[in-house]
Amino acid sequence: MRILGIESSCDETAVAIVEDGRKILSNVIASQASEHQKYGGVVPELASRRHLENILTVVKEALSDADMELEDVDGIAVTFAPGLIGALLVGVSFAKGLALAAGKPLIPVHHTEGHAAANYLVHPDLKPPYLGVIVSGGHTRIAAVTDYTTFQTIGRTRDDAAGECFDKCARAMGFPYPGGLHVDQNAQQGNPLAFKLPKSKMEGNPYDFSFSGLKTYVVNLLHHADQIGEAINKQDLSASLQKHIADVVTEKAIAAAKEFGYRSIALSGGVSANSGVRRALEAACQKEGFTLYQPPIALCGDNAAMIASQGYYNYLAGITADESLNAMASKELHGESLVRNERI
Repeated sequence: MRILGIESSCDETAVAIVEDGRKILSNVIASQASEHQKYGGVVPELASRRHLENILTVVKEALSDADMELEDVDGIAVTFAPGLIGALLVGVSFAKGLALAAGKPLIPVHHTEGHAAANYLVHPDLKPPYLGVIVSGGHTRIAAVTDYTTFQTIGRTRDDAAGECFDKCARAMGFPYPGGLHVDQNAQQGNPLAFKLPKSKMEGNPYDFSFSGLKTYVVNLLHHADQIGEAINKQDLSASLQKHIADVVTEKAIAAAKEFGYRSIALSGGVSANSGVRRALEAACQKEGFTLYQPPIALCGDNAAMIASQGYYNYLAGITADESLNAMASKELHGESLVRNERI
């Protein structure tokens, strides 16, 4: 079964075709990063406009790369939530029209579930159940992936996600967009123990995340240094920030795996490209005898191959939509919270 996936939740217009959820036949991304760089971050209205301009060309290129025609596709999968509402609407509207015109099933995909599916594309032995650690600009979550379409939340961010913290601290340090990449690069020459950064104390669920206090601390530190004319070593600060976030994610992931009985952990999301996070989780899993899965750097960020992959499993589970499908700026994952015992 060949699924065409469309991803437009932020500033990447992406289309891919994936066979049986595991084999990439084509994977095309039209990036807007250089255009948004001058503004220091993504401008939602500009992103939506560029999606409108790019999407037809990207679809045609993906079909051409796969040496296929639209009628050869078995289904159209699309990110419908969460993300920038205008950007999502472009992808959803196009996918609905494409599915209707071609007589193909329309398959809605949650963006976070899509990130988890990135590992299926490179690890043929990875199958649920496993512990998913999804770390990106908008989401930081630990979930029990009990089957391909069921995610039981163990911990989630209460405010800023890890990627958002990286980007906002990077902006305060004067690094260009996308900031997380520049933090990682500068961290390679810095001392990770140079700055003692605050760790949030979580009441209630110990597996939840909070990075807003860390972000505020770093931004205030930089502003204060600027006001008194003090120089801050940005390589040391980058290294300290990276180590801090990597340690928090790793500690919670390992603790959750032990408590809920998982010996396989799958890391995914944009921040899974961060070298500090990858190294920390690799070392901890090796120490505990856990198996760690993580996608190659090319599949860590937003892409349509992951959406097509998850779309395949959604279709097998009977998750399809009609022309009433709408984009949603925010939406929780399916399933129950294992810690809070509440519906989400």
